[in-house]
Amino acid sequence: MRFPFQKAFLFCAMTAMGTVMGLGSARAQYAGHVSSYVMDARTGAVLSQADADLQRYPASLTKLMTLYLTFRALEAHQITLDEQVPVSIHASIQAPSKLGLVPGTRLTVEQGILGLVTKSANDAACALGEFLGGGDEVRFAQLMTQQARALGMANTTFRNASGLPDPDQVTTAHDLALLSQHLIADFPQYYHYFNVPSFAFHRRIVPNHDPMLKIYAGADGLKTGYTDLAGHNLITSAQRGNVRLIGVVMGSSSNARRSMEMVALLDKGFADEGVAPQPLLHPAGPSGVLMASARRRGHFRHGIMLAASRPMEVADAPSSPRRYGRITRHGAAVRMVSARHVVAHRKRSRHS
Repeated sequence: MRFPFQKAFLFCAMTAMGTVMGLGSARAQYAGHVSSYVMDARTGAVLSQADADLQRYPASLTKLMTLYLTFRALEAHQITLDEQVPVSIHASIQAPSKLGLVPGTRLTVEQGILGLVTKSANDAACALGEFLGGGDEVRFAQLMTQQARALGMANTTFRNASGLPDPDQVTTAHDLALLSQHLIADFPQYYHYFNVPSFAFHRRIVPNHDPMLKIYAGADGLKTGYTDLAGHNLITSAQRGNVRLIGVVMGSSSNARRSMEMVALLDKGFADEGVAPQPLLHPAGPSGVLMASARRRGHFRHGIMLAASRPMEVADAPSSPRRYGRITRHGAAVRMVSARHVVAHRKRSRHS
């Protein structure tokens, strides 16, 4: 039997321990302070790094591990691309950005993959996690962490399939570069999904929000991510000639800045590998108004409009929700009908 003072002591000790552990998690975040890492994807050679072992919140970069386990299950013939994934209530109520999945419905494994790589949909990530985790996202997160350890990601812990905020879900720029290297090397037959410009879902066009695919020559994936505490995260792989690089930027202060930081890191990496520089690509069809606005806001470089500073996708969800234009067919042509914008403006930021 414990006396009251012993109970009080134990309570205080546990509270203090919880406080210390909480501070440890809080220290993992330095939004606005960038961690970066650039490696040669083939040789593993480190070309540059800055605070690459500092634990950070991954935000939607988490989905790379969800995709890794999905690809592994596909390769092992445990699941198929056209297999139906049930949508639970838990999956359907995940915070934006999302596909708007309805509980009781289903989507295919391939639709789930596309939802993650384009819109970084949290509801699709959760549904895939539950599907692969035997109906339990927590169990799936344990599998994610086990896989991370198997890949050598010693400073990474996962708590969910999407990257929505959890104080115990942490990783590093180094670990994520390692995961990206394995995604490319272990599943070359599925890597092409990261370069998909858009996909059709329920008569909607869902575009890929990765800005590097539009502005950087040779870029062909992987992922963006954003939450308030994590900052703006980005992982990019680009290939020029026989050289493929993987770059990681975590904790940047805006979409535009993280894109510019990634461009600079990859340019230097290719130069160090003896690859001739290439100019930035022109994104398709920006209006003069947007270009002028980008210039005024400092998001214009070398004649290229970079991603706007405010979050613009799942990993960087729009401040007001959007509906994607319906697909209509005219003969063999497919065109977009102008999307309707929801009038209501939500002040609170959305996480992915």
